[in-house]
Order: sequence, then structure tokens, then C-alpha cells
Amino acid sequence: MILVLLHVVMVLACALHILLRRHRQPESRMAWLTVLVALPYVGVLGYLLLGTTNIGHKRIARLHDTRKTLPLPRCAQGWDASENAIDDSQPYETLFRVGQSISGYVPVGGNRAELMADSDTTIARMVEDIDGARSTVHLLFYIWLNDTNGMRVADALCRAAVRGVECRALVDDIGSRSFIRSDTWRQLADAGVQLRKALPVGNPLVRMVNGRIDLRNHRKIVVIDNRVTFCGSQNCADPAFAPKARYGPWVDAVMRFEGPVVRQNQHLFAMDWMGNGGDNIAALLAEPLPPPQAGFAAQVVATGPTGRNAAMPEMFTSLMFAARHDLFVTTPY
Repeated sequence: MILVLLHVVMVLACALHILLRRHRQPESRMAWLTVLVALPYVGVLGYLLLGTTNIGHKRIARLHDTRKTLPLPRCAQGWDASENAIDDSQPYETLFRVGQSISGYVPVGGNRAELMADSDTTIARMVEDIDGARSTVHLLFYIWLNDTNGMRVADALCRAAVRGVECRALVDDIGSRSFIRSDTWRQLADAGVQLRKALPVGNPLVRMVNGRIDLRNHRKIVVIDNRVTFCGSQNCADPAFAPKARYGPWVDAVMRFEGPVVRQNQHLFAMDWMGNGGDNIAALLAEPLPPPQAGFAAQVVATGPTGRNAAMPEMFTSLMFAARHDLFVTTPY
């Protein structure tokens, strides 16, 4: 009788959590409830391990504290906001509001961008910009490999650090685990590059209790001298992608941006860097922006396990509903 009662209490408690948890998509609730009814014990265990976007209470608190410490990038001294401001007459102003509600970044005008032709071109431009860096180079990658392109970037980073540029590199502890264990990682440190691991796993058994291991930092961001940023789908690796060669070559989309939106990517990097134990780089966000130039409106939209659920699907569906003439959708999978 006691076992039956415990069974009922366990299943009901899990079902209530599924039903009452905020910001959960209806189809997600239904899927978990179906698993729970069909396979109660497996369903409860699966929900405890995978059903919540929890990376650990201490990590979440540290990231929230970091967000409070860092001022959102706004108008800076020497930048005339009136020439780059986005007003309510813009045709996609509603979409910018959705983006701002997700990560707090306002849309800014006066940006220029270049779509990289292919993976090797992307790495070549990154290396060129790193070699021309004068003050800071910041890199954040989910996967960094010890292959040709990975080594080209590592060598450029070492050269920059040796000549006195402040270099910081943040990589995911699982996505880049082989790189972290390599001689190249130690060579970067010896050259003076500051290195951090995002969401370090540590003891897997303890990690499972404190939060999900499978929630990773998948961002791919490069910010150089507070004036240039690269972002897109490409990791720091060859397009052949040796660990999964049978799926290669991988075709990625990467943009190179200049303009006020660079400061938003710098802010995003700073949150992840400082939230994972890196030094305080808030002063970079207060540096004056360069003089305004002609360009288009842009905005960084950043999601993750500490943000609201379904944020990016909301952004995607809003974009689709706003389309009037053309709609192009690409996916890497």
C-alpha cells in the first residue's frame, strides 16, 4: 500500500510540475505527460534529468549577478544617437521590440556587414583581423579543433598576445574538450592568452545533480578591438570537420559586422566570460563608439538556458508572420 501511495505521489508531483511550470510550450507539456503515463518511472527520471533548463543554481545566480554588473550598451560619448536611432516608423519596429524583450539589446543603425563566402574565407578574415588587432581580441566557440583552421586561429591569437594585445578565449567544456586537453591550449596560455571553459563539467555525477550536462554554450563569436565582430554558425574548425567526417563538408553562414552592433556582441561575450569566472571587462563597454556612418539597423538576439523558454521560436514565428514578399529559411541540420 505504501509503495502504491509513493508511486501515485511521485507521478502526480511530476505531472503538476509539468503542467504548472511557466513558459512551457503546450506540445512539450503533452509529450512529457504522455511519457509519464506510459512509463512512469522512466518518465520521472527522464524529466528530472532533461525536463528543465537548469544549468545549476549557483551558475544561474552568477550569470544574473554578472548581468546586473554590466551596463547594457547604450549611446556613448562621441556618438550622436539621433543619427543611428531606430524610431517607430521603421517597418520592422515590432520585430525589434520582440528581440529587445528577449535579451535587452536595442536596435541600432549605422552598421555594415559582409557575408563570408565559405568556411576557409571566414577563418582567413578572422586571422587577418586578429593580426591587425591593437587592443583586444575575444573569441567564444562551442567547438575548437586542432585541425588546420583551428591552428591558424590559435597561432594568430598567440602572435597577438605576444605583441601585447589582451586576448581572451572562452570555449565550451564539452564541445572543445579535446582542444582543452591539447598542447595548443597550453601554448595559448604560455603566450599570455587568458583562457576559460564555459560550463565546466567537473565530476559528471555531481554535475547531474546540480544541473543538466547537455545544456551547453553553443555561441560562436569573435570581437576585435571593439570595432569588428564575427558571428554565425561556424565553429573554429575545418569544413571537413574530422570528428564527424561522414557528415562533411559542413557549410556555415558567418557575417562580419562593423558598427554600433559590435558593442552588443562585446556585451554578450563579457556576460559569458565573467559569468564563467573571467576577469571584469566592463570598462570596454563604456569606451566611446566610433563616429556614426551610414548603414543598416541591427540588433543582437541572444538566447540560452537562463532566458525565457521559447524565446527563439517566438522570434522565428514573428519574422515569418512579418514576411510580405519573400521568406528564406536555412538550417544546418
